[in-house]
This record gives sequence, C-alpha cells and structure tokens, in this order.
Amino acid sequence: MDPHPRRPGEIVFTLFLLAASLGLLWSAYGIAGFEALSSPGAVPMATTAIMVIAAIMVLVHTLRRPAGSTQTVARHILPLSVVVTIAMILGYALLLRPLGFIPTSVLFLAVLVRFLSRRSILFCAVVSVGTVTLIWLIFRMVFSVLMPAGIFPEARIVAFITQLF
Repeated sequence: MDPHPRRPGEIVFTLFLLAASLGLLWSAYGIAGFEALSSPGAVPMATTAIMVIAAIMVLVHTLRRPAGSTQTVARHILPLSVVVTIAMILGYALLLRPLGFIPTSVLFLAVLVRFLSRRSILFCAVVSVGTVTLIWLIFRMVFSVLMPAGIFPEARIVAFITQLF
C-alpha cells in the first residue's frame, strides 16, 4: 500500500502528461513514419513512445492510490496567484510583438506587482518603470540586444543617447 494519498488534480495532471506525450508521439511520427529504424524520426518516436508508456504507468499508479481529503486544488495546488501569474505571462507573450518590450514589460510588472504585493499604484509604477529601465539599459545599451520596439520610439532614444557620448 502506498503511504501517500492522491493529491487533488493529480489525475488531471497525469492525463495532461499522457495527452502531451501522445501529441509528441504523433508529431514524431510525422517526421518519417515507420520507414526504417535508421530513419530521422526513429529516435524521436522511440523517445516519445517511452514517454507515453511512462505516462500510462504513472496514471495507473495514480488511479490506484486513495484520494486525499485535506487539500484542495484551489487552495493548495493551483491558488489564484499562480493562475493570475500564468495568465499574465500569456498576456505578456501576446502583447510583446504589437506593443514592444518597454510598454509590455512596464504594464506586466505594474499589474503583477500590484496584484501580488497590494502596494500603492505609485509604488508599483516606480518599481516597474525602474526595473524595466534598468533591464533595457543593460541589455539594449550595454549588450546591444535587440528587443521588440513596438509603439515605443526606441530607435530615437538610442540615437539620442549615443549622440551624447
């Protein structure tokens, strides 16, 4: 008998792993099919087949364990702060190209710092603008890393700063 009871959401997570493994197996099959053992898709198919088998074994093991009753998904496994952070990261990824690095990062940090810290709007604005400015100066000006410009006139600012030195 396994001493650890099944945690809430564990079955759903294991099913997600199985579905992801099956998706990867299907994608690996698309490389070259079952042409030969030396085909380009043989190693990815073998690897993802092992992932599918392991996911099935974990799912069977998880289904056999008794359910625990002290924890809940919303409180212990996936609290609101984690859900909001994941949603904010997805929003950041979607807005990065059209808005650019600076406005998207300032917005992302201001909203997330406000949500997580419950501090004043002025504090969140200062922290987010200061942090993004420092990151931008280090990566754009020192290391010359190109970042998505978007709606922000980054090229003019860089040209202005380089004229100063």
